[in-house]
Amino acid sequence: MKKIISVLLVVLFFSSCGEYQEALKKEDVAFKFEVGTKLYDAGKYSKAIRLFEQLSPSYRGKPQGEKLFYMYAQSLYKTKQYYLAGYQFDNFNSGYPKSEKAEECLYLGAKSYAMLSPVYSIDQTDTFKAIEKVQAFIDRYPNSKYIAEANATSKKLNDKIERKVYENAFEYYKISNYKSALIAFDNFIADYPGTSYKEKALYYKLDAAYLLAMNSILMKMQERLVTAKTCYNNLVKFKPNTEFKSEADDRLAKIDIELQKFNK
Repeated sequence: MKKIISVLLVVLFFSSCGEYQEALKKEDVAFKFEVGTKLYDAGKYSKAIRLFEQLSPSYRGKPQGEKLFYMYAQSLYKTKQYYLAGYQFDNFNSGYPKSEKAEECLYLGAKSYAMLSPVYSIDQTDTFKAIEKVQAFIDRYPNSKYIAEANATSKKLNDKIERKVYENAFEYYKISNYKSALIAFDNFIADYPGTSYKEKALYYKLDAAYLLAMNSILMKMQERLVTAKTCYNNLVKFKPNTEFKSEADDRLAKIDIELQKFNK
């Protein structure tokens, strides 16, 4: 019995391969469509893509193209070709905006762009594009079954952008460019008031302000010490039990000692 099953599987395999090769060579679009659909249903997406590529010029803009371009976009997505998948999902929604698959395709298109988002430390152009696409989906389908996942994706993408901006500001601090660090931390806090990095940004802004003051000429030191003290107040106002409380209190004590010298 096992031998019979094995023989049948081999026959089916070579039969499907022969049919696929025939479909690639023939000009019959109906036959190509039939074979492509079989391959798609069987999960053989890479082979199906080759046929869908051949068929797309013949079906573009036509009602019967709805199924083709849906399968085409899905096949690209399932084979992790996210640039092409995002492009094809966009085309699907442009060509078939009233399709019952429009919501799913808009979501998967946005998800394709999200999958292209790189690690936070490099250029974030793709992340910004993904945020735009995900937000467009959320705005259009606020009650979608995909909305929870879309919101989670949006948060993850925005967190990546926030970290990128925070790390850029922190880089100025690390290289002792305290004046630029102060400006960068100020801009970061203003642009992302609800960020999870706010506590860190406020502390390193305080430390940058203190170090800038201590390395200043006498004429500028007092004003900069007062600025550093304001930074301390902003930190403890935001989070009285901050994880940086000990370090911040130490800076405050030193700031007060230096300011007393000016009062004398």
